Amino acid sequence: MLNALTGAVHAGLRAALKEAAADPEVRAVVLTGAGRGFCVGQDLTEFSDAGDVGAALRATYHPTVHALRSLEKPVIAAVNGATAGAGVSLACACDIRIASTAAFFAPGFVNIGLVPDAGGTYFSSRLLGPARAFEWMSSGRRISAEEALGWGLVTEVVEADGFEARVVEYAAGLAALPTRAIGWNKRLFDHATTATLDEQLELEAQLQSAAAQTGDFAEGVAAFLEKRAPTFKGA
Repeated sequence: MLNALTGAVHAGLRAALKEAAADPEVRAVVLTGAGRGFCVGQDLTEFSDAGDVGAALRATYHPTVHALRSLEKPVIAAVNGATAGAGVSLACACDIRIASTAAFFAPGFVNIGLVPDAGGTYFSSRLLGPARAFEWMSSGRRISAEEALGWGLVTEVVEADGFEARVVEYAAGLAALPTRAIGWNKRLFDHATTATLDEQLELEAQLQSAAAQTGDFAEGVAAFLEKRAPTFKGA
């Protein structure tokens, strides 16, 4: 399976993000693809019948991207295979990307006369810098997982045979951390891309005040003073 995106896929993904993933018991989220691909982007058969493409993007992709970014817990893109078009955009919209050696990334939009969408320009420019992101998106060039690692697009590349186990291990490590602090980190880093220094300082102060009221902060301080490993509960 290559997991092309359709209206139904978007609806299912958003429902999972807003319902199952939002459960307080869930402290880390993994987004991956069934079969041999992560996501090859839009189903072009459905796309050709979309009518006003801009309206279709606003109705499907935009809510999906917002659902990913508004989830106040870490989201890992476990890129297990082929990743193209809007699939690249969705991987970039996640907080962390881990790639299998079987993975590759191909923006592809320009190869059929389109521009990147689903936040592709927004996220890639922040991950890679504007110059590299522009060159890549404008060439449509396919890059390997190893090249993506060298660019800083992914955090880690794992042999395909051990990929699933490593993703589970990585997600479990994140899930054991103070979940609310990670969610607020997400808000801070998103805000930092457009904020002035004073605006960022103020948001840091607001969220630090909130963080200092959490049970995980109390546990972290107690564990430090007692010279033991903390047991965070995500609250």
